[in-house]
Amino acid sequence: MALLKVEDLHLGFGGLKVLQDISFSVEKGAINSLIGPNGAGKTSLFNCLTGFYKPKSGSITLAGKSIVGMPPHRITALGLARTFQNIRLFKEMSVLENVISGQHCRTRHGLISAILHLPSQRREEEEIRAVGMRWLDFVGIGKHASRLAGGLPYGDQRRLELARALASTPELILLDEPAAGLNDREKLDLVHLIRRIRDEAGVTVLLIEHDMGLVMQVSEKIVVFDHGQKIADGTAAEVRGDPNVIEAYLGTEE
Repeated sequence: MALLKVEDLHLGFGGLKVLQDISFSVEKGAINSLIGPNGAGKTSLFNCLTGFYKPKSGSITLAGKSIVGMPPHRITALGLARTFQNIRLFKEMSVLENVISGQHCRTRHGLISAILHLPSQRREEEEIRAVGMRWLDFVGIGKHASRLAGGLPYGDQRRLELARALASTPELILLDEPAAGLNDREKLDLVHLIRRIRDEAGVTVLLIEHDMGLVMQVSEKIVVFDHGQKIADGTAAEVRGDPNVIEAYLGTEE
């Protein structure tokens, strides 16, 4: 069953065509990748999926529900979370507080309850902290819960972004270049973590990544973009041998 379905998507700014006639789907429980040269339109697509950009035409459905035109917070509440290519943490807040911020869309109590500090509000705060710690332990940085996020090593900051996204209880998580800046050991750990996100947490994964070794290890299906268009869509073996993909990455001799 398709959890995410994109059909005939077009995005442009003025006369610039950014995405043209994009169609693909992501099955529930899959780990899929979106690849392509720099400037191919991959992050622009993520921005359409998460409500930061509104496409000119086409449809996007999440679990059968149209999300085109919805604001980002509503899309998050429906079960879609993301991380960013450039780490976006609250660096002056603690590691745990960063993860707690990812649960905002799931909280039940508002300002009045917080001011009055009602018992139900206190219980919810305890639940939120427990959920936050569970995700920090899941990604392997629970021991750093009280540290300032900005003081974490780079690789652990990447893990913190993942924990914060997972704390929103997503059905689908979008990872934008999660291996960027990681060393070989950290990339290997990331491969295992992505598999655990799907296998243990039950979250479907769609990632943008330039590290082809990582992509080929984790992906069941790969969608390839070039110049804002989809040029291939298939298994790792199918995509690896596709002449359009080879040309996009290696070029052709004149």
